[in-house]
Amino acid sequence: MTEPTGLTELGDPKSNMDSDDRSATRRRYLVAAGTAGLTGLAGCNGLLGNGTETPSGTNETGGGESEPEQIGSGREGRELTGGVPMAELPDLAGELDIYSGRGEALVGELVEFIDDMYPDLTLRVRYGSSTDLVNKILTEGDNSPADVFYSVNAGALGALAERDRATPLPDRVLDFVGEEFRDPDGRWIGTSGRARSIPYNTDQFSASDIPTDVFAFPDAERFAGNIGWTPVYGSFQAFVTAMRILNGRAETKAWLEGMLDANVQSYNDEFTLTQAVADGEIGAGFANHYYSLRVLDARPNAPLDLAFTDGDAGSIFNVAGAAAVDTANDSELAANFVMHLLSAEAQDYFATTTFEYPLVADVEPVQPGSIELPTIDELNPPQGLNLSQLADIGPTLELMREVGLNV
Repeated sequence: MTEPTGLTELGDPKSNMDSDDRSATRRRYLVAAGTAGLTGLAGCNGLLGNGTETPSGTNETGGGESEPEQIGSGREGRELTGGVPMAELPDLAGELDIYSGRGEALVGELVEFIDDMYPDLTLRVRYGSSTDLVNKILTEGDNSPADVFYSVNAGALGALAERDRATPLPDRVLDFVGEEFRDPDGRWIGTSGRARSIPYNTDQFSASDIPTDVFAFPDAERFAGNIGWTPVYGSFQAFVTAMRILNGRAETKAWLEGMLDANVQSYNDEFTLTQAVADGEIGAGFANHYYSLRVLDARPNAPLDLAFTDGDAGSIFNVAGAAAVDTANDSELAANFVMHLLSAEAQDYFATTTFEYPLVADVEPVQPGSIELPTIDELNPPQGLNLSQLADIGPTLELMREVGLNV
């Protein structure tokens, strides 16, 4: 789909390949062709191929309901461990239009809680994909009713900010999280985080079997035909985008081709992949960390654990976050709403209900089952990568198609 905003994919690489290229990639294409192709805005973190989420992780493209066991519960008996309670934040009064790329089934309860807390506050929430909502704000221009954009990923936030549609947030909001979790110019802020990880089946592998270098996987014979990925999934595309930015196009292409030659198994989404690991269908895979936590919340004895690569694209730490849109009728009210997503209650909600990493200091993540989840400080994401750079997904999709992936 061609958008007038400039947030479009680059030319279709399939049409630009010569016959030798097509022959070379034919076998890989037959092995790894995904399901539905992704269209729309090419620019937001793997997600602008696809930019919302469902609790189950079935497709990151909607707000549909899912089975309760796919979402964490477990807030009972847990005290707030850090952060500022909502009661100590500025009161919210007025009307706000929120464009939410986070699914209603995941965050609707939190938004409703905030709405009910303030009798003089009216929240109107439009749920959709982060991709579509960014495009909508850009298309609506100065007439957009959007006050706040709430995104599943930093790439979508970066795409909005790069087009000067996000108003810088005040320091009283930005100071809630570390600099690495917000836009350098203060135009958006992360509200919760997710780490790339390697879920593995503990009946098949031990922790020492899992490489700490993502580039070691294609040549590790123990994973041949026994590891999975999710080419059509936004978070995976963000990971490949990070690899392309950090390591260059040629090295990324070689990694993709190496995985295809190793007969990597394709899944539509990372929750399904993680379930397949827990079931022993495959031994390991590439996924965001919280999918394993969700599986273990429902199946505490599942033979499932997490490993993390070290300082490379396989260990990127991405964030969901929010921005005040430049069309906000009351930018202070919009900023104060964003602040409520950083409150003690909201951060605990993200930890216990969506199984994400809280970004405010001293709010602890939960660890269901046997997983000992590392703290944010113990993770080692790559240096030199600004999360806003993950908006540049167009060249990533082109590269993935070039090696034969149907995205």
